[in-house]
Amino acid sequence: MACLTQPLPQAFLPLVNGTSMIQDTLLRLDGVEGLGDPLLICNESHRFLVAEQLRQIDRPHNGILLEPVGRNTAPAVALAALHALRDGSDPLLLVLAADHVIQDRTAFHAAIGKAAEAAAAGALVTFGIVPTQAETGYGYIRAGNADSDSLPVEGFVEKPDLATAQGYVDSGDYYWNSGMFLFRASRYIEELTRFEPEIVKACELALHSKHEDLDFIRLDDDAFKGCPDNSIDYAVMEKTDRAVMVPLDAGWSDVGSWSALWDISDKDESGNVVKGDVIISDVKDSYLSSSGRLIGAVGVENLIVVETADAILVADKDRVQDVKAIVGQLKASNRPEATDQSVVFRPWGSYESIDNGERFQVKHIRVTPGEQLSLQKHHHRSEHWIVVSGTARVTCGDKVFLVSENHSTYIPIGEVHRLENPGKIPLDLIEVQTGSYLGEDDIERLDDIYGR
Repeated sequence: MACLTQPLPQAFLPLVNGTSMIQDTLLRLDGVEGLGDPLLICNESHRFLVAEQLRQIDRPHNGILLEPVGRNTAPAVALAALHALRDGSDPLLLVLAADHVIQDRTAFHAAIGKAAEAAAAGALVTFGIVPTQAETGYGYIRAGNADSDSLPVEGFVEKPDLATAQGYVDSGDYYWNSGMFLFRASRYIEELTRFEPEIVKACELALHSKHEDLDFIRLDDDAFKGCPDNSIDYAVMEKTDRAVMVPLDAGWSDVGSWSALWDISDKDESGNVVKGDVIISDVKDSYLSSSGRLIGAVGVENLIVVETADAILVADKDRVQDVKAIVGQLKASNRPEATDQSVVFRPWGSYESIDNGERFQVKHIRVTPGEQLSLQKHHHRSEHWIVVSGTARVTCGDKVFLVSENHSTYIPIGEVHRLENPGKIPLDLIEVQTGSYLGEDDIERLDDIYGR
């Protein structure tokens, strides 16, 4: 399983290579013997984005569980375990976050094999990263000695100061806490019931009233909102007497910040990481990334500069953790940048707002081959569609017709309409909306194959 529980996860971004981090998480499991299709757990608002990322790499799955609210990792893993137990089976669960970098797949697969043996015998296994330096950004695991591939866990410690971290590394008894686990589903539920029975009760209630919607598994909102918020470390791993650790030395990194990404990336002779349309002069030890617009930088050092479609981040590399203060201000001001993504995914494809102003909005719409939008109408806006590539099948009132590349059509206010892609390639079009109100809630659906 993979957990995606952040408000705007970087797991969806291609930060290290051409595929996103969640795609990397799944692809690096290729070749692990006996592994079933993954179960993914994510925030409800990310459901179509998760489905699209799986579609892009043609990866089957065992369901996408939607959390109506975030309740940390202990409940998320409980949902996965209870879901896995529903048909009478009791599989081993490999629990992975979706924002890790692991460079040595062979070593990673070997560690999974060792962990599976211990988990099959009833242990709750965590993976301890062999430290390469004194690191204050990670928690640590203190491990005992054993004559097996798995070591007894003697304790978990929070993120230390630099001197303490150096002592941990020098001792040879401490490992970075990776946040990855492997155990049998029933064993986890058994231990969680011992220490946090209210979490198990809430998750059971939430799953009891679940319903499936396309690829998604929807929980009972009220039941899950009543679930206690706790991490798997605090709820189980620090309390159980069945915890063991398998050492992992596989080029692991938790890409929890832009500075961490700078750490693991290839750099030029001045220590810079440059991605996208970037021009620099006399710049040192910086990370500069553009997703579209040109970035120019002169005479600076130790900076993080990240350009996206909706915002630009500029921060001292040593203070990127303080970006949460900016996010707090965005939320307090009800700014859409705090929660919304520039590209919004839907079951039929995606759309992106390109420009907007008083009484108009321009969108780029992409419809996946064979998919269609709902039969709908708007009460406050008209729409003009210009096909850029592909072929559109358009329903407008009682007429159904095709619109090819470089041609357009007009949808008047209040007219019943539908957009479809009957072709074999993605349909790209520009939509120009005009009217007194342009919100997404001005949609009256008359028919929808996705049941919305």
